[in-house]
Formats: sequence, C-alpha cells, structure tokens
Amino acid sequence: MTAERPSGWKSSLACAGWILWSMAAGLAAAFWPVDAWYATIVKPTWNPPNGLFGPVWTTLYVLIGVSAWRVWRVGGFARDRAALGVFAVQWALNFAWSGFFFGMRAPGLALIEIACLWVLIGVMIVRFARQDRVAGALLVPYAMWVSFAMALNAALWRLN
Repeated sequence: MTAERPSGWKSSLACAGWILWSMAAGLAAAFWPVDAWYATIVKPTWNPPNGLFGPVWTTLYVLIGVSAWRVWRVGGFARDRAALGVFAVQWALNFAWSGFFFGMRAPGLALIEIACLWVLIGVMIVRFARQDRVAGALLVPYAMWVSFAMALNAALWRLN
C-alpha cells in the first residue's frame, strides 16, 4: 500500500514546513554568532566576504527543504524512513558546526564534524535520488558549498 500523495494547499504547506525546518539550522548563528575572535584569525586569500554567507545559506536551505519535501511527498516516512532520517542527522550536524567553530573556537573539531556532514550529504543525495531524481539533484549545490566550506575550514585550522 502506498501513501496518498498530498496535493494542493496541504502539499504547499508541507513544502513550507520542510523549508522552515531546513532554514532553522541557520538559527545556530544566534547561539554562536561570528564575533571578534573570527575577525582576528588568519584567513586564506580566497576566504569569501562575510556578506556572502547569508544569501548562499538561505538559497541552500530552500533547496534542501524542497528536496526533503519532494522525497516526503513520494511516500512519506513509510516509503524510506532512512532517507528522511539522514536528512534529520545532517540537519543536526549542519546546526552543530557553528557550535564547534564559533562557540568552542575549535576549527580542528569543526573540520572533523564538517567531514562527517559532507559524507552524510553524499548519502542523502543517493538516498533522495532513489526516490526522486530532482530531489537528489537539488542537493548538489549543498554538497559543492560544503566541499568549499570544508576546504576553507581546513585552511583556517592550518593557518591558526
């Protein structure tokens, strides 16, 4: 028995819910804001300007939320609980990275954590693509950005 696919306003509301859940990871900045410590550490020449991070992450969170919604609407948790479980774990790691980097000021721990996140994003792409090719493809920019962020995190750890 397959789950009934939500449609109309229920589907739109569910999509908004997945996007909001995804975007809630950005609340980590409220707990562990960029502070004077970050301004004083040595950064590589290719470090992006601080103003770029907000728009990039906002875009990525929307893509991640829409991706999760597409998988959910195919069959909900009943069809592939593990795929949406990976979403939840990667969300927690995404949120926690700021705590390691900005809260604890521990770029080395943050690097280990972001490497775990990167692996989970890869798993999520594969699991999501099995349910919905578009859902998997929507996560590719996230994987690319986290790849860049991991390289930047490694450079920051090495330089400091």
